[in-house]
Amino acid sequence: MGEPAQEKGLFGVVNASAKNVLVCAILQKNLRGIAGRYLRGRMIDIGCGRKPYKALLAPYVDEHVGVDHADCIHGTQHADLVASAYDIPVDDASFDSALCSAVLEHLEEPEQALRECHRVLKPGACAVYSVPFIWHLHEEPRDFYRFTKYSLQYLFEKTGFDVVELRALSGFWVTFGQLFTYNLHRFNRGPLRWLRIIDALGLVVQGCSYLLDKLDRTERWTWMYLVAARKRS
Repeated sequence: MGEPAQEKGLFGVVNASAKNVLVCAILQKNLRGIAGRYLRGRMIDIGCGRKPYKALLAPYVDEHVGVDHADCIHGTQHADLVASAYDIPVDDASFDSALCSAVLEHLEEPEQALRECHRVLKPGACAVYSVPFIWHLHEEPRDFYRFTKYSLQYLFEKTGFDVVELRALSGFWVTFGQLFTYNLHRFNRGPLRWLRIIDALGLVVQGCSYLLDKLDRTERWTWMYLVAARKRS
């Protein structure tokens, strides 16, 4: 979510640091569950970055083909294709499934990107997207949109997909706690950084947020949606 990908962070959670271990863990748990139902065969990873989910998805797909643009802030060393999400240099119906995680908000023309994903998928194939709803500005200036569940349903159906799953990944407390933790890390310097005080406080906040979210899960405040959509045959 706007942070440079790492091989492994706290508690073995991929792409996590002390300030976002909670949302990374929630996303990966849900992504693993949805992957078993919809991701298979030759999969294209649109906006792959450093392919942080390659190991997680390996049991479900036969080939993990990453595509990212030349100016990607994460570099292109892990990309198999260097291209934009609007013009992927492959034939129509080349892939059995697609992944696009926390990328759609960074694209000036999300509808055009969805149409290109639709083009490269085989009929009946599924795409899995993670898309933010309530989140801070990140990877500026390339941060353009946030999406409600209604806008996602509209965009996917408009571009030739049937939405088969659309789930909120949290309620108010996880969103609030995670954003509060990010805000705390603005002050993570000097002695506070050396003594890991902000890191420790952030982990406490995230842990409390996780427990509160179990008691009161108001999904209208979610930080992110996970979408599985099938290309119409």
